[in-house]
Amino acid sequence: MAAPITPSAGTSPALSDVNVLIVDDQPGKLLTYRAILDGIDANLVAAESARSALDQLLRAEFALLLIDVCMPELDGFELAAMIRDHPRFQRTSIIFVSAMPQTELDRLRGYRYGAVDFLQVPIVPEILRSKVSVFVELYRKTKELEDLNQLLERRVAQRTAELEEAGRHKDEFLAVLAHELRNPLAAIRSATQVMAFPDVPPAVSARSMAVIQRQIEHLVRLIDDLVDVSRITRGIVELRRRTEDMTGIVHRAVEASRPFIDGRGHTFALDLPGEPVFVDGDATRLTQVLTNVLHNAAKFTEPGGHITLTMRREEREVAIRVTDTGVGVSPEILPTVFELFTQVKRPLDRGSSGLGIGLALVHRLVVMHEGTVSISSEGPARGTEVCIRLPLIDPPEQVKKHDEVKASEPAVSVQPCRILVVDDNGDAADALAALLRNAGHDVLTAEDGVEALRVGSTFTPHVALLDLGMPRLNGYDTAKRIREQPWGRQVGLVAITGWGQPKDRDRTLQAGFDAHLVKPVDDRELFSVLERLMPRRSRHASP
Repeated sequence: MAAPITPSAGTSPALSDVNVLIVDDQPGKLLTYRAILDGIDANLVAAESARSALDQLLRAEFALLLIDVCMPELDGFELAAMIRDHPRFQRTSIIFVSAMPQTELDRLRGYRYGAVDFLQVPIVPEILRSKVSVFVELYRKTKELEDLNQLLERRVAQRTAELEEAGRHKDEFLAVLAHELRNPLAAIRSATQVMAFPDVPPAVSARSMAVIQRQIEHLVRLIDDLVDVSRITRGIVELRRRTEDMTGIVHRAVEASRPFIDGRGHTFALDLPGEPVFVDGDATRLTQVLTNVLHNAAKFTEPGGHITLTMRREEREVAIRVTDTGVGVSPEILPTVFELFTQVKRPLDRGSSGLGIGLALVHRLVVMHEGTVSISSEGPARGTEVCIRLPLIDPPEQVKKHDEVKASEPAVSVQPCRILVVDDNGDAADALAALLRNAGHDVLTAEDGVEALRVGSTFTPHVALLDLGMPRLNGYDTAKRIREQPWGRQVGLVAITGWGQPKDRDRTLQAGFDAHLVKPVDDRELFSVLERLMPRRSRHASP
């Protein structure tokens, strides 16, 4: 027969997480143990035989077994032997109680069966209470450590799975990146091969040039997105915010996206409010946001589709919605579309899905403007709507629209001058030199800084365009050496490099450069820099 021993007042079995089993065939002893252990923070359970104890052991886990050695049928040693190898009782401690003196062999036998201690009758209450309390607390701490270990194991397993998933995403991203880079490069190679044929008709040459220009713009867009999302993720992008009319920003985004939209054969509708809509934002970044969304809409809509951009005031926000009739987004993808490297899966005959960073970039930039962006779709082939919400601000007293300021600026017109192009990439140097010669400039090229210093003394350029990463003498050291030469003190120095981070621009400025241009160089930006540096010409002879 087995029965629970009711704990002392104030101690509820339901509140304790530790069980103690007391096994003795004499009811009087069980009552004595109960009185001694009154107040112990444990659930006390009594068993009047070894078999009854086995029944209790099958029902629950026990921290401590207090077992009388001398019992009928099965004695305490036999009971311990039956349970010692069971996994459930690996943490269970056993204290043997005996009225008979135990020989050394008896004690060795007991320890072999899992005993941690022996108590001799008559029991000293303080010793029993002390030992039971110690083993109960030890069990509790051991269980806490095991639970913590299990939690750590689960977290390690979860983190391992996350890292494996991240590795899979990385591999997929690199494969997609290679694909996205090869496509425009293949088009550029084919176009250049066509132009290399003798007697190419002007119309064919013009079409090939247009292909090259479009594909280069696509490559620049890919690289810019990669750089931007990396900088934003690391928190090193600083917005240049000011009062902006969203109408002008929308028009600039549409102007930038329209060639791609028209090239896909889509119809496009624009619906804007009749009055200005002012926000506190970075015009360049907001234009980038809308351009990315429009570009996505055009890319994921089959040729001949329809795209609409609407802008509305909604209380203290402006809501910009871009809807399309494209491929749509399946419900399982919708929650992850703003995560990095998430891609809409498309059949091989439907073309590229992109790098999976466009919408992630959009989301981060919108959040940086204290706005929200959401996407909805009724499913595959049902189209998509992207909604961007930005907080409105009160209209200022006077606002100079960027479009008006830009329209009032005079067109860049650069007078012919002497320009030294320095780049260890011969093709890049020759191509840039050809562009400048075609604009009427006198151009000389050098393959590194050492050669630049040698030819510069006789060529005396007005402007030197320097690559930074060159053998023998890099761009920074070349700029320093040029500034030390009598002919180089007034030369306009322009860094031409693939590095475009703010720290890179600061370094070129500190090295003595007058301007910093990122490859591939936009010809309008280049001529604008040349025009700014032209006042230096007054100190030189004409070419």
